[in-house]
Amino acid sequence: MSQVAWPVFAIFIPVTAICYVFQRYYIPTARELARLSQIQRAPILHHFAESLTGAASIRAYGQKDRFRKANISLVNNHSRPWFHNISAIEWLCFRLNMLSNFVFAFSLTLLVSLPEGFINPSIAGLAVTYALNLNGQLSSITWNICNTENKMISVERIMQYSRIPSEAPLIVDDHRPPNSWPKDGTINIRNLEVRYAEHLPSVLRNISCTIPGRKKVGIVGRTGSGKSTLIQALFRIVEPRVGTIEIDDVDLSKIGLHDLRGRLSIIPQDPTMFEGTVRGNLDPLNEYSDQHIWETLDKCQLGDIVRQSPKKLDSTVVENGENWSVGQRQLFCLGRILLKRSNVLVLDEATASVDSSTDAIIQQTLREEFGDCTVLTVAHRIHTVIDSDLILVFSEEEL
Repeated sequence: MSQVAWPVFAIFIPVTAICYVFQRYYIPTARELARLSQIQRAPILHHFAESLTGAASIRAYGQKDRFRKANISLVNNHSRPWFHNISAIEWLCFRLNMLSNFVFAFSLTLLVSLPEGFINPSIAGLAVTYALNLNGQLSSITWNICNTENKMISVERIMQYSRIPSEAPLIVDDHRPPNSWPKDGTINIRNLEVRYAEHLPSVLRNISCTIPGRKKVGIVGRTGSGKSTLIQALFRIVEPRVGTIEIDDVDLSKIGLHDLRGRLSIIPQDPTMFEGTVRGNLDPLNEYSDQHIWETLDKCQLGDIVRQSPKKLDSTVVENGENWSVGQRQLFCLGRILLKRSNVLVLDEATASVDSSTDAIIQQTLREEFGDCTVLTVAHRIHTVIDSDLILVFSEEEL
């Protein structure tokens, strides 16, 4: 058709240029609007999940209207960039359709205006058809390119997350600790400085102390003084910015995370259980016998409760352990460390969310089973740290 109706190229060149201009003008705006729309979606999901978790407290305090208004506000914030993104799409569609109509009108006007006999009527009809088809393809290509750019925002976010620096390697072959490490559990902290991100100020500054091995040390201080941050630095959940932490003369920053976290034990403030069975929560790697597991359950006052279930050790545990009370979940966490038998134990406000009787059970079990271990106890209650050999006090001067 280009050979028999070459004048259509007079339309092809300017239409291509116009489509390119539309594309360059539309894509930057649409791409940013798509980013804003994706960013505003996460707060809606987070707020909805928080509302479901605290539904009982929301009803008890009569705050349903406040949370409903907050949800509507978040939905509106998400709808604004989404609405403008749809408007930008309509802007592009309108101009591509107008361009098609213009090409059609121009082709018909041109052919009607030509003198009789200047061009064969059949060729003229084919030329109009070819011009319209060419313009439609150009419009379609432009639309698909622009739409693909919008959809690639999801890939862009995945690439952004893939570039986030990962944790240290699990195993460092050149710096593996001995099999008996930690033996005494002596912890040396030298000029420790910790911050959660490069652009944030330090949470801990110039922390230096020595925790003797096989001693019970209570860590106390006001809320926000950095007690839990020290525990995170000990497990290298947060890497120290300056300074070192050594356990039995082994620098924690030089060994692999698996060697470090596999040799230390912790009872967290919020007890964590996974969907599965009692056995799977206590011994996920199947390293211990049933007899050993039953002895551990008896020590943490859970043996009789588990025996009452028809499935015994295969009793069901739903997601987050919702079919067990908070106190029982905390006792399961105690059972994990009793099976593991590490020489360094950390209690990060482990009894803050349990009743006094459960707290007494945990404290008694720890005294009986971990009398010759290094125990770090983060607590706000006096009776939780009253039996400690040493007390480490955090204050604002150390922040």
